[in-house]
This record gives sequence, structure tokens and C-alpha cells, in this order.
Amino acid sequence: MAHIKNLSLSLIVLCLAACSSGGFNTSEDTPFAPAFDSQKEAVDGLVVGRRLMDAGEYELALSAFTRAAAEQGKTPEVLAAAGTANLALGRLGQAEKMLKSSLEDDPNQPETWNNLGVLLMEQGKTAEAEQIFRKAYALDNGQSDSIRDNLRLALAKSNHSGYGVDNNEEYKLVRRGGSDYVIQQTP
Repeated sequence: MAHIKNLSLSLIVLCLAACSSGGFNTSEDTPFAPAFDSQKEAVDGLVVGRRLMDAGEYELALSAFTRAAAEQGKTPEVLAAAGTANLALGRLGQAEKMLKSSLEDDPNQPETWNNLGVLLMEQGKTAEAEQIFRKAYALDNGQSDSIRDNLRLALAKSNHSGYGVDNNEEYKLVRRGGSDYVIQQTP
């Protein structure tokens, strides 16, 4: 008898559940991702990559820039963006190759010159970085504060010989703007 009561109670619960408005329909406030619509045009990989760089997601940004390279080809803009992502990830060798390749194709990009200068400062090549920052500053007509600050820092570091003094100065890369990096001294 108890078994029949449990069975009929279960049957009533199932019937009432089927009558509810919830069912298997999706609502707007679902925690799940929306379905993929293959008919819509994808967002440009450069736009996605820049947004991810702003969010500090450098590895994902590099993937987006790689997708942009597959769609658009290895344009100077794509190479500079991928080089900047590699720079942020600390992959200095890869970043240097990409930034220099970008500058070979389009040598009039002050942000790319600036990022190359930051890379050279990271490698300890202060004299070369100083020349690169000078070029970036000239191309930018002195409009960018970050390029000017980087040039000042490179000049100060190259004028400071460090003979007879322990030189334990620490520097870090700080992102400013779209793909601009600034070298700042850590306290």
C-alpha cells in the first residue's frame, strides 16, 4: 500500500512539473553562454585582441591577433599588436622579431618604435633604446607623454654610468593607452 502511495505521489509531482512554465526553455538570465550563430560576421581579431590587452589577458590577446593574421595577413598593424602581446608576456625574442618586421613594412608608427625601445630597455640595451625612443619621439612630434617619459628615462639611465656604485635599480613596464608601454622605476 505504501508503495502505491509513493508511486502515485511521484506521478502527481511529475505531472505538476510538466505544467510549470520553466520546462526546458531558456530564459534571458541563464548562466549559460548563448548559442553560436554562424550567420553573423565575426568581430575583427585586432579589436578583440586590443580589448583583451586592456583586460590584461595577454595570452588570449595573442590568440586573437593570430586569428587576425590568418584573416587579414601579416600586416604591420597585426605584427605590431602581436609583438606587443609577446612583450607583455615577457617573450622578448619573439616580440623583437615581430616589432622589427612591422617596422620594416611601415616605419612611420611611433607606438611600435616606442614598444621596441621598451623591449630594448628590458634587455639592458640602453644606448640602442635611447636612439629608438628618439625616433619614436620625432615621429610623434612630441605629442605622446609616454614616449617622452621613456626617452627621458633612457637618457637618464645612459648618462648615469654607475661606476663605483651598486646599481640595483628596478624597472617595470606600465601599459598606457592602446598599445603604449612606459618604463617606470619601482620604488
